[in-house]
This record gives sequence, C-alpha cells and structure tokens, in this order.
Amino acid sequence: MNDFDPSTVAALKALANPNRLKIIDWLAHPRENFPPQVDGDLVEDGVCLANIVDKLGLAQPTVTNHMHTLAEAGLVTSKPVKNWVFYKLDPAAMEKVLKSLSAHAGIDD
Repeated sequence: MNDFDPSTVAALKALANPNRLKIIDWLAHPRENFPPQVDGDLVEDGVCLANIVDKLGLAQPTVTNHMHTLAEAGLVTSKPVKNWVFYKLDPAAMEKVLKSLSAHAGIDD
C-alpha cells in the first residue's frame, strides 16, 4: 500500500477536532446554519468569522486558530470583505480527502 499524500494527512489532522468538524459541517450548508449577513453572501463569499465565533461559542482567538488550521490544510478558503474575514468550504479538497481514504480502504469506485 502506498503512503498517504501529505495533503491528506494534513486534512485528517485538521479534522481530528470536534469543533473543526462542526465548522466544516456548518460551512457545507451555510444558509441553514448561519443568519443572513450585512456584508457578503453566505454561499458566494463565505461566512464571516464573527458568525462562526457566535455559533461555536468559543473565544475569537480560539476560533481564528481553528480556521487557520482548516485553511492551512486546504479545507476552507478565506476572503477579506471590508474589515472582516469570510470562510468557505472547499468541496474539491474534501472530495480529494474522501477519495484518498476510499482508495486506501479498498472501496474506491
């Protein structure tokens, strides 16, 4: 069996935290999980960090750390909008991780 791609390992490490898993789940369906924003569209632009902080109920620096971890793993993208940072799930990156896991488990298509 081949070793896992380093990007898959980084993604799995990033996902090995219940709070980051919640964030990924919420970002997959932003309209269902977050209120409308004054600036930026939830789907097109992403979700404002402040909304993620409010929903998660943790301190802003802690949530910022979680978002940086997810971004460094390539699972989310960030975009500045005015004075805010908006985050969006990268579905292609998630699909790549799932395909890699499936291939290693012998259940690929």
